[in-house]
Amino acid sequence: MHPTVDTQQRILDSARELIYSRSYADVGVAAICEHAGVKKGSFYHFFPSKRDLTLAVLDAYYLEIKEHLVKKSFANDIPPLARLERFCQLAYAFQKQVLKDTGRVLGCPFGNLATELATQDEPIRIRIEQIFSNLQSSIRQVLREAIAAGEVQNIDDEATAQAMLAYFEGVMLLAKSHNDPEIIGQLLPALALIRITPR
Repeated sequence: MHPTVDTQQRILDSARELIYSRSYADVGVAAICEHAGVKKGSFYHFFPSKRDLTLAVLDAYYLEIKEHLVKKSFANDIPPLARLERFCQLAYAFQKQVLKDTGRVLGCPFGNLATELATQDEPIRIRIEQIFSNLQSSIRQVLREAIAAGEVQNIDDEATAQAMLAYFEGVMLLAKSHNDPEIIGQLLPALALIRITPR
């Protein structure tokens, strides 16, 4: 890797790790630079502000989750509703691994930052809203395939997808607040049972 790219990536990786394990407010530029082993001048060469870095962190998180959670969960090798169950299983396994690695359940990185910053930083709020919209669209597509396959009938796929995403985020928050991934294992399977008022 080119040294310049390597420096930028180390800053990004350090910010992802520190913000996810702590919080946005608790992690300053100095801490990120120290963790990445770079000087502040290098930080500001690549990221004009902490906000710009956080937007890059959100994009990196989304690409990773899209690749390793969404695509794997919703691959069309099994029936649509079974994909929702796989989504829950993979999310549960991920948080169990996080607990093993860090000693804590850290929850959803998007939900964490939304809770902390949505009323304080409009560009970050908008980026999180876009990410949630993309995740909701992925769920909605699975629901539409389930309707076409006759697995479910007469549901509002848009409202149901939104309710499922909201339920997922709520379960992540509960698991984080209790530091217990088993809450995810116990509650997330009900996500596939959510039904909204018929069309």
